[in-house]
Amino acid sequence: MSAASVTLPSWLPQVQFAESEDGTRDVLVSVFLRGGADGLSLVAPYADPSYYALRPTIAIPRPDANSPNRGLALDNFFMLPPAMAPLMAPYLSGELLAVHACGQAATTSRSHFEAERYLEQGKPDDYTIQSGWLARHLATSAPLRESAPLRAAAITYGMPRTLVGAPKSLPVPRPASFGVSSPHIAAVQRMYNGAWTPMRDSAIDGLATIAILSRLDFNGYRPANGATYRNDALGQAMRSIATMIKGDIGLEAAHVDGNGWDTHANQGTIGGGLADTMTEFASALRAFWQDIMQGPTTARVTLIATTEFGRNARENGSFGTDHGRASVMFVMGKAIAGGQVIRQWPGLAREQLEDGQDLRVTIDTRDVLAEVVQNRLNNRNLAAIFPDYTPRFRGVTK
Repeated sequence: MSAASVTLPSWLPQVQFAESEDGTRDVLVSVFLRGGADGLSLVAPYADPSYYALRPTIAIPRPDANSPNRGLALDNFFMLPPAMAPLMAPYLSGELLAVHACGQAATTSRSHFEAERYLEQGKPDDYTIQSGWLARHLATSAPLRESAPLRAAAITYGMPRTLVGAPKSLPVPRPASFGVSSPHIAAVQRMYNGAWTPMRDSAIDGLATIAILSRLDFNGYRPANGATYRNDALGQAMRSIATMIKGDIGLEAAHVDGNGWDTHANQGTIGGGLADTMTEFASALRAFWQDIMQGPTTARVTLIATTEFGRNARENGSFGTDHGRASVMFVMGKAIAGGQVIRQWPGLAREQLEDGQDLRVTIDTRDVLAEVVQNRLNNRNLAAIFPDYTPRFRGVTK
């Protein structure tokens, strides 16, 4: 089933499909940091005078501090914590950037469920939308390869809302063992051979996906350029995505969740639980960057890491942080204007905080997503992908 045959919701504006297969656009890798990642720890504003006053226990020492736990300066204002050190190499190479004080401009509740839904569907405060923003990108663009059975894969159990409604897309939690036995394949072929066309085509694509993934040597995959994926959930998911991209199966998008970001108590920014989660995240991105984006045979890939909301600017009585508003996102790729922290910094003084407690949202996450969609995925159907929103590009892409 081609992209042009996908039935789009009636509320979407008219869309314009590409004339032919487009080999110039990037593969998009979406990483969702579920739980509300603390942007004030991931990229800490050491030069804001209120940062250390708000976080007397969990703040990261300044880069010029006499401490083995001191941060790593990104510029004269922001730093990475020691646990995020693996990201210094792609940052200094100009292929990784951070966008700070970003989030969902519309005020949402502090519910993970609502905030995740609104971010993934690409429009806040609207329960009528059932599809995801990345799904609508795929539905409004011609496939990179018409014959490819799998345009997008989620390395998750169940389809994330980001990809709900996407053509030729499947959740594949364990790509190395994805499949069914030969007798079952034969039974599926008989069952759907005379079925209604959409059901038959979906079954055919599913079987073709099983066949194409079975030809990839996930277990024997050897990363390039000395990259090493850690044996943790995110590291192994990124390794599987790299295998599919290098396997040249026509994959256009991949999604993976990173969990463990809901840090209400004993946050452990240094040497604790949050530090471990940050190390898992940073190490996975570093290995993927080294494997996929370095060397003479680099693939055309852009990676975006987002979270549903940030944490309260002030640490709580349990040495953690409660649900907040703005956070940080990361964008990585050869065509990304990296080596910088893009921001309109609102400040952390009490009168500058939202409701006296939260970092204000000054950059809408959709601004960054839309710029990548248009400039790296060659899709100008932004009104369909991000309904009722006019994005402002922030200089994320070169």
